[in-house]
Amino acid sequence: MIRKILIANRGEIALRIVRACRELGIRTLAVYSEADEQSLHVQLADEAICIGPAPSSESYLRADRILSAAELADVDAIHPGYGFLSENAEFAEQCESCDITFIGPKSETIRQMGHKARARETVSKAGVPIIPGSDGPVDDEKIAVKTAQKIGFPVIIKAVSGGGGRGMRIAHNAATFAKEFQSARLEAEKAFGDGSLYIEKYLEDPRHIEFQILADQHGNTIHLGERDCSVQRRHQKVIEESPSPFLDKSLRNRMGKAAIKAALAADYVNAGTIEFLVDAKGNFYFIEMNTRIQVEHGVTEEATGVDLIKEQIQIASGNRLSFSQKDISLTKHAIECRICAENPAKGFIPSPGTIDLYYAPGGHGVRVDSHVYGGYTVSPHYDSMICKLITYGRTRKIALDRMYRALSEYLIRGIDTNVEFVKAVILDPAFRQGEATTSYVEKFLARAPKELFEKKPKDVSK
Repeated sequence: MIRKILIANRGEIALRIVRACRELGIRTLAVYSEADEQSLHVQLADEAICIGPAPSSESYLRADRILSAAELADVDAIHPGYGFLSENAEFAEQCESCDITFIGPKSETIRQMGHKARARETVSKAGVPIIPGSDGPVDDEKIAVKTAQKIGFPVIIKAVSGGGGRGMRIAHNAATFAKEFQSARLEAEKAFGDGSLYIEKYLEDPRHIEFQILADQHGNTIHLGERDCSVQRRHQKVIEESPSPFLDKSLRNRMGKAAIKAALAADYVNAGTIEFLVDAKGNFYFIEMNTRIQVEHGVTEEATGVDLIKEQIQIASGNRLSFSQKDISLTKHAIECRICAENPAKGFIPSPGTIDLYYAPGGHGVRVDSHVYGGYTVSPHYDSMICKLITYGRTRKIALDRMYRALSEYLIRGIDTNVEFVKAVILDPAFRQGEATTSYVEKFLARAPKELFEKKPKDVSK
């Protein structure tokens, strides 16, 4: 069993890993930037080492400093969390060469599935449906527009590397293609250091549904059902839930089998996510694989009762999965809202600053994954998410009603947040009836008055 883990991350996911390790009797080392000295994961870990200034490029993205801290503290494993170096094949490879267990898949798997064009080719050969698109990266703009015309507009231009919605643009016709292609390339180069792009047919109003998979080193691969992540703003997820209100048992089984096929084709080990787009007729298409734990993993944990972080550690320790596919069922409905330090009424502008008052909701069926507290300063250097609020119950309605109650209890003063915005979504009839697709947020913002996000919305859930 692993005895000591370095947590190469920050915020709520770092705290989540600290807690899982403590329950397993594993010691933890927190690494942190100068801006995160007072963060909860630093205070609660067994040891902590500062690895640089606030900018992530000088701290959380510095593999050399993280590995130096690992050697200094004599750890035998590193958990990368999500973001930062979690899907960096070179970092995983460096861990392997230093005889440090990387809690995630093998470096070659990260490299293979992180390259979106190679990932498409890999799963397609395994019989998993993919969206029509270019055969690989398209570097020449003239060839790219001809490829788009052959596929048929609208198309989506995507960065070959990375994820999180960056390096993605939609082109509705040939006239706008060049501008969107150049914008996607520039953003991809800035975000990932790789401006390579590929092109896919753009599905209008699909649902974004992902399947959580677990695979051990002994050939056992299972899925833990789906998460519906259709409520997005600018390709960034806002609300996730499990199970999806759209999938029936038959479609769930077919998509689950496809997810396992994709994982086996990649020779995958540890926790990962297979992401699909699903059209109104139930046709589904692979879009990418996330070779790490997801932000929204807690939704699956509450729906299935499986602790995914502990399973990651157990798998990395060489243990077999303690359950099989027949043992997995979605016994509860779980919903997550991402609470961010931003102002929805002002175009979702970030709102860093010091939290003067903080009171988190509680009660039956409520889970709060957060690293903030009263007096905590939200840094402008990192993602604006400050909490993942999760509610769960026997039915979707129970989970929704608990979410509204929990959001109504949430008190955060000193900074702006999107609490009133997500509360308004939770009460929206279209969302409550399970009708949300990936275009839902844009349509909702177009019809909802901005004042709705600055005061308590009228309760229309009854």
